[in-house]
Order: sequence, then C-alpha cells, then structure tokens
Amino acid sequence: MELIADDLTVLSCRPAHAFNSYLAGAVLFDAGTRWAGRRILREVDGHAVDAHVISHAHCDHQGSSAAVAEALDLPVWAPAVEADALESGDIGPMGPDNLITRLQLRTWAGPAVPVTRRLHEGDEVAGFTVLETPGHSPGHLSFWRERDRALLAFDVLFGRHPITGRPGLFEPPDRFTIDPSRNREQIRRLASLEPELVCFGHGPPLRGAAGPLRAFADSLSPAR
Repeated sequence: MELIADDLTVLSCRPAHAFNSYLAGAVLFDAGTRWAGRRILREVDGHAVDAHVISHAHCDHQGSSAAVAEALDLPVWAPAVEADALESGDIGPMGPDNLITRLQLRTWAGPAVPVTRRLHEGDEVAGFTVLETPGHSPGHLSFWRERDRALLAFDVLFGRHPITGRPGLFEPPDRFTIDPSRNREQIRRLASLEPELVCFGHGPPLRGAAGPLRAFADSLSPAR
C-alpha cells in the first residue's frame, strides 16, 4: 500500500496502477478483476475494513468484489443505478458491446454480489461526498473530499494511456464507455472542483491536479 493523502491509500498491483483499489478510512473502493482477490486480501490484512464500495459495474472494478466481501464479511455499497446489475451478475449492459468487452466479461468479471447500500449524489462515504458522474457507465460514481481537495475520479478520466501506459490525462476509450459525450460533461464537472489530488481507476495519482485538469477539460470540444 502507498499512503497518498490523509487516511487514503492506494493498493499495490502489477503492473503498477493498472487496476487501482483504494482504502479510505475503513472502506475499500473497487476490487479489480476476478484475479485480484488474493492480492487485495493480502494488502488489507491487518487493516480495519468495514465496507466495500464499487464505483461502477465494469468487470475490472467488480471482478473480486464478491470474493473480498465474502472473505471479510463486508457490506457492499454501489451506485443505485447499477445495483440491480451487480446483484444479478448481468453487468454486460453497463458498458458497450464489442469483441473486447465480451472477452473481458468472460475472463475478468466476478459473480453477482448483494448490494446493501445504494449510493446517490450527496451521500457520505469515508469522509467523501458521492458524486453521480454517469457516462463511462450508466451510474458511475466519483467521490470528493472538500477538506483536502482529494478526488476519487475512477474512470471519468484515465491517468495513463490505455495502450502505451504513458502517464497523463486521457478520456476513457470509447470502446469501454457507454456515452462518451456525457462522460466529457463529467470531466468538466470534476475540473470545476479544482482538486489538488486526483485518483484514477487506471493510472498513478495526480498531485497539483487543478491546473492540468482544467487545461485538459478546456481542450475538449463540447460534444463527441
């Protein structure tokens, strides 16, 4: 684990920052693919974990949710819009349908998981305020902590190029994003918060983020 802000750590993975999970207080955010369970359990061993949050119902974020929640006896909290899909295990409609996403579903997706809390805009989780940021998926959530301007943006933005791995700010690829135009609106919304720290689902955390994020948002056309 790496401490990246007060009471906020990013879990280790290989390749580094490929599929990020975070521990904020005693809440675990996201659980990678179905192959990440043992790694996540090793990482959080010895730490208090009281709940598990899924930012959105894509297979590289919910893949080990059921396994980790069962092993640690955790309640699962998830976007209200996507909770039914997570509970049924039918998460395919939460993203585009193409050859790559079908392959990912077959190899990365985890089983159905019961959702005990359905999260909405304005809810509080581990000191963060829930933001509804749909676009990448129908009910994608981000999380904002005003006191130190820390933002868990997850897949509204990528913190590395999805092919080359080069760090930077990138839109999530259209092949993985159900509504790219709407996601672009969320990028602008998050930029308006002027965060100091941005944490992504994919890519290393970005410090001093307000200027670069605003410049990136301003460079985007109004629609796609």
